[in-house]
This record gives sequence, C-alpha cells and structure tokens, in this order.
Amino acid sequence: MARWWPVRARGVARQGGTPGAAGHELAALARLTPDDVLRRLDTGLAGLLPAEAAARLAQYGPNEVAREKPRSVLRRLVELLVTPLSMLLIALSIINYETGEVRGAIVIVVMVILAVALSFVQEYRSSQAAERLRAMVRTTATVSRRTGTDPPPLDAPLSALGDRSEVPLAEVVPGDIVHLSAGDILPADVRILAAKDLFVNQASLTGESLPVEKFAAPAVAEKPALELDNVAFMGTNVISGTATAAVVVTGTHTYFGNVASSVLGAPAATSFDRGITRFIGLILRYMAVMVPLVFLVNGLTKGNWLEALLFAVAVAVGLTPEMLPMVVTVNLAKGALAMARKKVIVKRLNAIQNLGAMDVLCTDKTGTLTQGKVLLERHVDAFGVESERVLEYAYLNSYYQTGLKNLLDVAVLDHLEVHARLRPYVRFAKVDEIPFDFQRRRMSVVVAERDGPRILICKGAVEEVYHACDRIEFRGEVVPLEEEQRERVQEVARQFNDDGFRVIAVAYRELPTGQTTCSVADEAHLVLAGYIAFLDPPKESAAEAIRVLQAHGVAVKVLTGDNEAVSRNVCAQVGIATDRVMLGSDIDAWSDSELAAELARASLLAKLSPAQKARVVKALHQSGHVVGFLGDGINDGPALKAADVGVSVDTAVDIAKESADIILLEKSLLVLEAGVIEGRKVFGNITKYIKMGASSNFGNAFSVLGASAFLPFLPMLPVQILVNNLLYDLSQTAIATDNVDDEYVAAPRQWDIDNISRYMLFLGPVSSLFDYVTFAVLLGLFGAWTQAELFQTGWFVESLVSQTLIVHVIRTGRIPFVESRPSLPLLVTTVGICLLGLWLPTSFLAPALGLTALPWGYSVALVFIVGGYMVCTQLVKVWMIRRFGLS
Repeated sequence: MARWWPVRARGVARQGGTPGAAGHELAALARLTPDDVLRRLDTGLAGLLPAEAAARLAQYGPNEVAREKPRSVLRRLVELLVTPLSMLLIALSIINYETGEVRGAIVIVVMVILAVALSFVQEYRSSQAAERLRAMVRTTATVSRRTGTDPPPLDAPLSALGDRSEVPLAEVVPGDIVHLSAGDILPADVRILAAKDLFVNQASLTGESLPVEKFAAPAVAEKPALELDNVAFMGTNVISGTATAAVVVTGTHTYFGNVASSVLGAPAATSFDRGITRFIGLILRYMAVMVPLVFLVNGLTKGNWLEALLFAVAVAVGLTPEMLPMVVTVNLAKGALAMARKKVIVKRLNAIQNLGAMDVLCTDKTGTLTQGKVLLERHVDAFGVESERVLEYAYLNSYYQTGLKNLLDVAVLDHLEVHARLRPYVRFAKVDEIPFDFQRRRMSVVVAERDGPRILICKGAVEEVYHACDRIEFRGEVVPLEEEQRERVQEVARQFNDDGFRVIAVAYRELPTGQTTCSVADEAHLVLAGYIAFLDPPKESAAEAIRVLQAHGVAVKVLTGDNEAVSRNVCAQVGIATDRVMLGSDIDAWSDSELAAELARASLLAKLSPAQKARVVKALHQSGHVVGFLGDGINDGPALKAADVGVSVDTAVDIAKESADIILLEKSLLVLEAGVIEGRKVFGNITKYIKMGASSNFGNAFSVLGASAFLPFLPMLPVQILVNNLLYDLSQTAIATDNVDDEYVAAPRQWDIDNISRYMLFLGPVSSLFDYVTFAVLLGLFGAWTQAELFQTGWFVESLVSQTLIVHVIRTGRIPFVESRPSLPLLVTTVGICLLGLWLPTSFLAPALGLTALPWGYSVALVFIVGGYMVCTQLVKVWMIRRFGLS
C-alpha cells in the first residue's frame, strides 16, 4: 500500500540536464510501484509542505521552458541596420561626405533610415500581435500541499491528506502531487500514481492523432520514454478520465523543455538572406572593376585627381541600387498587409518572399491534413459488410453507460440520426451496467426494450471481446463461431488496423427476462455482432489544397510522429504518394547524403522524432530546395526553426509560435497556398527593380567609362548622377503595387544571380548603346563639344527618361501594354518622374544642379532614342527568354 505521507529515504531524484538523463529517470520510475515512486521522489500522496515546495522551487528554478529573450528596440534596430546592403550604402555615404558630396551622403543616409524604420515597425507590430495571442492564456495546475507538519494517520480520510490548490505552472516543483482531469494540460513530466479512464492527447509531442491511454501499473518491459504507459509529459493534455501523478522533472529538464532549448539562438540563414548576400557580392565585384577604371581614366585624361575621385564615388553610388532596402521593405509590408486580410500574421517580413520561393512544404498530419478529431467512420458486421444494426448496438451501449464518456463514445453519440431512429428514452430502459476496467478492457450495459427481451450489449478491445464470444451473426442468423470463421472475422479487424483505424468490437446476448442484476460472469457466450472503426479523417479541403500546391510547383511531404498505417491511410485519401514511406528508424541508419537521395523519392515520413524532422529539413536544404514547414506541436519546434519559412497557427504551443515566421489564424493549406502566391508576387516585384536597376546602372557605367575617355569634361556631374538615381528610384516606389503575370506565379521563384548577371551583361550594353547614340546627337547635331552643360543636361534627361520608362519592358515577359499592363500607380509615378526630368533644365533648380535649357530639336530626337531603346530591349529580352528561359 502506498504511504500517504512523505518518506525521507533516498532523496529527490536529481533533474537531468539532457533529454537522455530525464528519459532514464522517467524510465527508472516507470518500473517502480507507486509506493516506491513516492519514496524515490522524497514525497507522499499528501503533497509537499509549502516550505518544502518553496525550497525546491529555489533549488530547481521556475517550471518554465527556455524562450527567446525579447530583443531590445536598440538591438533590433542595429540588427536591421547591419545588413550587407545597408552597410554598403553607409560606406558610400561616408565616402561622399569625406570627399565633399554632403548632399549625396545625406540622401543615401535618409534612404537607409527610412528602410530600417519601415522594417522595424512592421516586425514590431507582428511580434506584438503574436504576444497578445500568447497572453490570452494563463495556465495553472491542481496540486496537493500538506498543511500539517506531522504525517497523517493511515486511516485518515482523503480530505485530511492534503489541501488541493491551483498553483501557477511556474511554481510546480519535483515531488509535487498533481491531480488531473479532462481538459488539463500536463504541467511537467509526471509518473502516474492512480488513474481512471485516463486518455492523454500526445499529438503535440508524437504526432499521434488518437489519444493514448495511461495507467498506474509499473512497466514490465523497457520502452522509449515517449511510449511508456504510466508516464505523461509536459505540454500534452488530458482528453478524458482522472489521475493523480507525481512530478518527476520540471522546466528545461522536461522533454518539452529540452525541445524548446534546442530551438533557441540565431535562426538559420534563409533563401532570402542568402539571395541578398549573393546579390551584394555581385554588385561589389562589378564595382571593384568599374569604379577604379572610371577613376583612372578620368584622372589620366583630365589631370584632376580629386575631381576624378568624386566622380568615381558618384559612379559607385550609381552602380548600387540604393533604394533596394526601401523597395524590399515596401513590397514585403504590402504582402504582409495582404496576408493580414486573410488572417495571417507575418512575424518576419522576409518570410513572405521565402514562402514564394518555397518548392517543398513539409507539414505535420494531425489537424493540418486531418480534422484533428476522432470520427466513427465505419460500422460493419463481423465479415466487413456495412451494418446499421451494429451501429445501433454501439449507440445504446454508449448512451446508457454512466462512466466517463471518452472520445470514442462521443463519436458514436454524434450519430444523431440513430438517436432519432431508436428513441432510446422512449423504447428502452436501462437494467444494469458492468463498468469498464483495464483487466477486461470492455464494458457492458443491459437494456430492456418495452415488451421485449433484456439484452446485454458489450463493446471493447477486439481480442478481449473475442474471448467472450462463442457465436456470431452471419446473414441475419446466429451461428456457432467456428475456427475458420474466427480467422475470417479477425482478418477483418486486422485490415482495419492496417488501414490506420482504431477498431472496437461489439457483441451481445439475450438474458433471462427476470434477471435484474449482472456481473462480469454474464459477459460470456456472447454473439459477435461486428466492429465500429474510428479515424481522424482528412479535411475536405486538404486534397484540393495539395493539388493546387503541387500545380504551383510545391511538393508536399508529410512529416509525422504518428504510425505508418494511420499516416499512409490519410495520405492516400488526400493525394500524397505512399508507395515509398520512410520511418524514423530508417533515417537514423543513413548518412546525410543517403538521406538526401532517399528524400527525392519519398513523400511520407512517419514515426519521426523532433530531431529527425529537423534533419530532414536540413537534408532538403542541402539538395538545393527552399523548404517550408507547417507545424503546431512541441515536436515541430526544431524543424520550424531549420526551415526557410516556418508556419504555425495561433492555437499552437508557445514554442511552435516562437519558432515560426508566419502564424495562421486558420490551420488550412488553402490559406497557405494564397500566401505562396502572394510571396511570388512580392518577389517578382522586387526582382523587377533589381534587374532593371542593375542593367541600367551597369550600362550607364560603361557609358561613363567611354565618355570619360574622349570628352574634355566630365560626362555628368556627381550631383547630377545622384539626383538622377534618386529620381529614378522614386519612380519605382510604386512597383510594389504592380501586376504580376500569371505564368510568373505558377512556379517557385528563388534568387538567381546568374539570371541577374545576364540582364546586366545583355541589357546593360543595350542601354549603353543608346547612350552613345545620345552622345552622337549632342556632339554632332547640337555642337556640345564645347558646351559641357548642354552635354551633361542632355545625357541627364535621356538617362533619366530611358531608365525610368524601361521598367515597363522589363517588368513582364510579355509584350508591354498589349499583353501585360502595369498598375496605375506605377504608370503615374514613372510618367510623373519623366515629366519632372524634362522640367528640371528650365526650372529654378537648374543652376544648383548644373543644368541648362535644351533646344527643342533635342526633344524630338529624345522620342526616337527612347522609343528605339525600348523596342531593342524588348527584342533582346525575348531572345533571352527563349535562350535561357528567363522571366
């Protein structure tokens, strides 16, 4: 008999610092009797004294898992500022300032500040929204705390053994005695001491869709910690039943806590981060070649090295798409707002682009592909034929039992049409009941139909019900259950199990009319009626969502902790291939390269641990994929962090929400598919700016280099280059509103530096060619050899107008304006900047910018130059698309 008071013997088991240590301690306690467990933990069923609890709280610390510490405002601002592109622009602004170009330095710094501020505000708002979701929940645990100093006598009533109180989860300590009932969240890793009909949902840890039954009896064989029947884990929840348990480990030493700790720290670099870094590297390489050349050519040909340095710095700024931070942020913020309207919270802005680049989505099964609840799917006779009679027997059993109705009973009673047909409250009366117990693993009710016989209806575990049956219903008749028939009916149950169903057998027998009481002995000579089979069924939208994602180039892989049979059944119903299934045991046996090769052939991975899920994500990364992960459980935390874009839901455990980049207010793949399309639109508009700006600026650099070699003056003043770039960049601020072609969003889009390089190498020279045409017109027709201001003004206007309007060609793979139209804001801003550029030479700002009025004939020539440039660019673009498949 377990003692009811603390026994000071061996001392509280020390909390382990690793999953292995905690697991070994739980496994050791699982093999002990409840009395020995209490002795090992230095506690008793009466609970701890308040002073003891306080001492253990001081010793072991709060019962809290590790969480990311909130970053200060200053730290987050610094993180946003210290990015490759921002640092490049700041460096250029410093050079401008040191060389006397104060105006240029100020312009660049203002751009960086605006971009950083926009990013910070958006991320702060999203983080606050996620924090508000988390703050809605405050959880406590029911524990026994002893008030007296002396142990109570053995015959003391239960009410005297310890006061039950609600204690915040953070104050639960090892040795506490906790009381569990339906709806409770497990406050720590515990050893069950007593249980009645206890079912625990471990889906957040293991991915199992069905609840797991827990017992108090000592384990008879060694098992992995998560498979122990008398141990329950922090973060799981009680579905039905009651229990008393002893707390073994708390906080970061729990299974949940160890998973939480593993996801702390800096997140892995994502596809977006890597793309930005590669693009900056490309720009730096071109700058390293072009800027020194410009400096040397101007210094050698004109003899003024200071002027040459100022001009070279201006060219460096011209080569840099200095508005990229703002364009990126505005595009991402617009995408975040669009997704917010669909009830999606974007925690980290760059996750939107990663969502568009994603070509593999790894998702859990329970609640994502499935409805996340148990339904009665099949009711068949013993030979597998659909039978309403079996459903009616099961309904009467569940309806009249007085014990705690578990999820399976609730699923049976959800069939209201049976209730309407049977009208049990009118036609039947309950006579007696034989309650469920864990030895028999079945329960029975006895009902009497008005003017009819008394019927004992039994339902329970298949093997246990078999043992009580010696007859069977066959084609409407009751016949002896022969060995051949026994094999056939058992095969029906095995087939259901293989398909992932949870199967319950239903049997009955008639009792003598005068019998009013029953016992376990009456559960004999039963007639096997058939089976009821339960499943967590797929969502109606799951198959369509997967089909749409696959049509958009996103391969869906299911990563679950549930067993193979259940997972295979669900995947087959929603259109995910199950011909190759990988198990956690397989993954452990493979090297990283072998795993990557196998993943190319498998879409379903079952019985995975959290570490194995994260390893799968990393292996997909190594194969060049952009990986998204959708999960809401404790076991999903490491994989969420390892993915390029982690997606969770507002009902997820805290660690999943903290690890995620995007939080869905509705757990649906259809919502995610809309996010994928939005991400591709965002990325498309960002790359429009990059391809257009990089190719135009690269062409301008060639033009500057050539013009510097033969002109006796600077082809354009440094201030003119900076203003030109500023006005052009302002014209592109509306690019976030632009329309994106359907074929562009039809497939995943990733950073392709080779693609950007080709735009620079092929379209840059086209831009430069028409610059030289402009030079010829200015020098040959308007005599600008001796008029530096005229030449500089003419090229300033042509350069601004041409690179501003060329966005309409580069923005689409189709014929511009005919097959693909820009958004109205983009059209307005580009035309407006062109008109501003034409006005500046005659404005009051002209003297400060070194501009002069242009002859009217140049305006005519400008129309033909810009028109020819746009036509030629369209032809080269079409050739590039056909030759390289660019878009």
